[in-house]
Amino acid sequence: MKLSPRDAPGYFARPETNRAGLLIYGTDAMRVAMRRQEVIKALIGPQGEEEMRLTRMNAGELRKDPAMLLDAVKAQGFFPGPRVAFVEDANDTVAGPVTDAISDWREGDAQVVVTAGQLKATSKLRKLFEGHKNAYAAAIYDDPPSRAEIEEVLKKAGLKDIGSDAMRDLTALSRELDPGDFRQTVEKLSLYKLDDGQPVTPEDVAACAPASTEAEMDDVLHIVAEARPGEIGPVMKRLRA
Repeated sequence: MKLSPRDAPGYFARPETNRAGLLIYGTDAMRVAMRRQEVIKALIGPQGEEEMRLTRMNAGELRKDPAMLLDAVKAQGFFPGPRVAFVEDANDTVAGPVTDAISDWREGDAQVVVTAGQLKATSKLRKLFEGHKNAYAAAIYDDPPSRAEIEEVLKKAGLKDIGSDAMRDLTALSRELDPGDFRQTVEKLSLYKLDDGQPVTPEDVAACAPASTEAEMDDVLHIVAEARPGEIGPVMKRLRA
């Protein structure tokens, strides 16, 4: 089954443990990795990896040993709780063993989580997950984060009291930084405001912005605030230089 862009963020945060598997794919490896980390943590909990309820393998390993995935799905762990068998950097060369694992999945088996780069609509992996009644496929797009996604990052960092001007600046930052850097900036902001008791201000955001963007970030924020999109490109080039 397909997960729509609207429904996917909610599912990543609260995945269903009784599903056979989940495919997450897209061109932005960082975004895919972040969503994969989120969903696996939600499935097995913060101690799941320490309790050996997570089995990792990459596509190369699975090609050499096609039975590896099904063995991981069926294995019985020492600790109780949901288990995950994770296949990283997959493509259609491992569609066979992934199909075997999904087809033979039963209640109580480890859930199969697969990540991949861009996959065509004709991809065997996409067809498998999109056409299966007990598995999901989610495409991760390179679009700037939505307001809901930004608020999700802020909520996870414990930031609640954010003024409208500060939110405007954070939105601008989310469009300039890659997802990992934006999340780190928000976490830094959370520490910066720890026990502060005051709303987040534009000055707080500027103080926590990455050093590479601080010099000209004011230019970006002013351009965005004044709705002058034609000027954003040149400023972005200077920031990347």
